[in-house]
Amino acid sequence: MPWLNTCVTERPFFTVEAELRGRRGRTGVIHTPHGDIHTPAFIAVGTKATVKAVLPGTMRDLGAQAVLANAYHLYLQPGPDIVDEAGGLGAFMNWPGPTFTDSGGFQVLSLGAGFRKVLAMDVDRVQADDIIAEGKQRLAHVDDDGVTFTSHLDGSTHRFTPEVSMGIQHQIGADIIFAFDELTTLVNTRGYQEQSVARTHAWAQRCLDEHRRLTAARPDRPRQALFGVVQGAQYEDLRRQAARGLETIVDAQGRGFDGYGIGGALEKQNLATIVGWCIDELPDAKPRHLLGISEPDDLFAAVAAGADTFDCVSPSRVARNAAVYSAGGRFNITGARYRRDFGPIDAECDCYTCAHYTRAYLHHLFKSKEILSATLCTIHNERFVIRLVDRIRAAIVADEFDELRDDVLGRYYPTPAE
Repeated sequence: MPWLNTCVTERPFFTVEAELRGRRGRTGVIHTPHGDIHTPAFIAVGTKATVKAVLPGTMRDLGAQAVLANAYHLYLQPGPDIVDEAGGLGAFMNWPGPTFTDSGGFQVLSLGAGFRKVLAMDVDRVQADDIIAEGKQRLAHVDDDGVTFTSHLDGSTHRFTPEVSMGIQHQIGADIIFAFDELTTLVNTRGYQEQSVARTHAWAQRCLDEHRRLTAARPDRPRQALFGVVQGAQYEDLRRQAARGLETIVDAQGRGFDGYGIGGALEKQNLATIVGWCIDELPDAKPRHLLGISEPDDLFAAVAAGADTFDCVSPSRVARNAAVYSAGGRFNITGARYRRDFGPIDAECDCYTCAHYTRAYLHHLFKSKEILSATLCTIHNERFVIRLVDRIRAAIVADEFDELRDDVLGRYYPTPAE
């Protein structure tokens, strides 16, 4: 299938439209070859070129503006050359809108340490630089040039470098791609964090150089935007150093990154503070993506601190395990109390599931181990988060952000009665 020629006239990649009074939050628009993304925006995660159990058309209907896939997983299966031959990620998965890919660094390092979904983030543990999940063997080894890792699928050995990651992401063809970075944990020592920030900075320059080379070599492809990634764990000086360092990285024509990702280890209670450190050092004219959040309190905190977009696999993952969101908080639909509950998951939700199905029916599907249970609950959870971020965006414009935050969080996390 040939690539579509979607070249656009020169215009700013990102425009700011409204600002949150007294804070760093704002609304804006990211312009991509496959459509605009109105920010703040939640980016649904389709790790292997699919949001698990849900059709792309359904994701569009429930309000998703963009989808993020994972370079590591698509590299291993089916292979970036196949995605490229299909016409790029959007065409391959039948998604007409904007797309993101992360660099693969998180999966290489987290799966390589034996952690399937998260890296070690327990700050109460003794600090160490060789964190391995209990009962696992290390499958990834980092050096200054890149990472050698063993596939979790078949045990084969692979090598990711900044140049390899850029090559994979160019073949996949997402509108927004991320520089290859080293993700550390909160239990890595301070000395290792310093080495990692320096290594990630050097990799970022290599990513930008290779990105420019590949862009010039494939002029018929839609333009891809490259985001640098800020690391530094919980250390203010390292976060600020990393952010300032990324802004200094430019190509031969003096052009830098199109936007920035804020990644790595974040303690929940310090999320807004750490994001604030990074955003203090980053240019206002470029978008900022916060990797890996979706809880309501985190969304409000991140937006107020200045994040423009965010992604997280949690809404779909927990849905497949019977956990659903509601205005009154998250609950598990398999609880016995829902067996004869003929109301929707959330009476305030406008999703397809809440309009047509009851808690009792969903309870039955999970107890019967029916595949439809995952589809219906994923539709609901994704819509819940997307709709919440849409409401946050509208509240910024209407100067009602604080009122919305207090109402939403006051009901989602009710204070126990005294």
